[in-house]
Amino acid sequence: MVQALFAHAARDLRLGETDVTAPAAGEVLVTLARGGICGSDLSYFKNGGFGTVRLREPMILGHEVAGHVAALGQGVTGLSVGDLVAISPSRPCGHCVECLRGLPNECLNMRFYGSAMPFPHIQGAFREQIVADAGNCIPAAGLSAGEAAMAEPLAVCLHAVRQAGVMVGARVLVTGCGPIGVLTILAARRAGAGEIIATDIADNVLEMARAAGADVVLNTATNPDALAPYQAGKGSLDVLFECSGAQAALASGIAALRPRGRVVQLGLSGDMTLPMMQVTAKEISITGSFRFHEEFATAVRLMQAGLIDVKPLITHSYALADFQAAFEMALDRSQSMKVQIDFGQV
Repeated sequence: MVQALFAHAARDLRLGETDVTAPAAGEVLVTLARGGICGSDLSYFKNGGFGTVRLREPMILGHEVAGHVAALGQGVTGLSVGDLVAISPSRPCGHCVECLRGLPNECLNMRFYGSAMPFPHIQGAFREQIVADAGNCIPAAGLSAGEAAMAEPLAVCLHAVRQAGVMVGARVLVTGCGPIGVLTILAARRAGAGEIIATDIADNVLEMARAAGADVVLNTATNPDALAPYQAGKGSLDVLFECSGAQAALASGIAALRPRGRVVQLGLSGDMTLPMMQVTAKEISITGSFRFHEEFATAVRLMQAGLIDVKPLITHSYALADFQAAFEMALDRSQSMKVQIDFGQV
């Protein structure tokens, strides 16, 4: 048995025990080193779920994790005991209609770590040890455990940038500068974005966006009309990455897009209405961006090559026993960007 972090209900997190078995053929036993607290983890902590998704039984949280190989199952190659690996939480079935259409991120039977969408819930990865499919364990040599645990949110953003199409020279707007927004800035720049404008309602995260490469940062709380220059005429920007899930951000962002501009919606906070007259008249394209699959390994490679640096985003780490303080800090946007649990601390 190993210790794991369970969400029982809103504001009710508890350490408990869970089984750990020897790895079967094609599996790997991993001793966890770092785990990042994601927005969905915070939703379970703060509200007991999000939208129509609610906790109906105790569930282990966590899906942004990395650790060291402790044991190999039969037939596993390319990994050795002691290797640092980033563990992809994307576990599609490979057999449903969506998987067979080449859309594994839309799998009808997805076993994504720490998800209350199905019932019984899919248990997460905030535990001292976990048995994972070998194919989901991406070698992360040269990275710190904290960096390796950032592969998951970076993969989300790489998938979003792929959804946007050609980025070379594009004028880009990113609304919402939490971890996903800032990582989207990094990914968009790596894809060739010519200019990046970032908006948020907090100066500290906007400074993080600037450090990540945003050319212009705008506080829409202190200046609600900050995007007005970009909204002149029929708009002047090419791509909107909406990372906040806020209705106001979506509407103002669409107003800043030029005709035939593109919206990529990442923020998840419930349904929002669209300014359909603008969408229609300007022939705006709108696409969602949900999770990732093959982008996970790409995220690890980009970090290993030094092409994307996530280290500045990791602002705090806490021992597993200090989970309550870790989650409270992660809720405090005035102090934190990415908060991680350090499973090696005592």
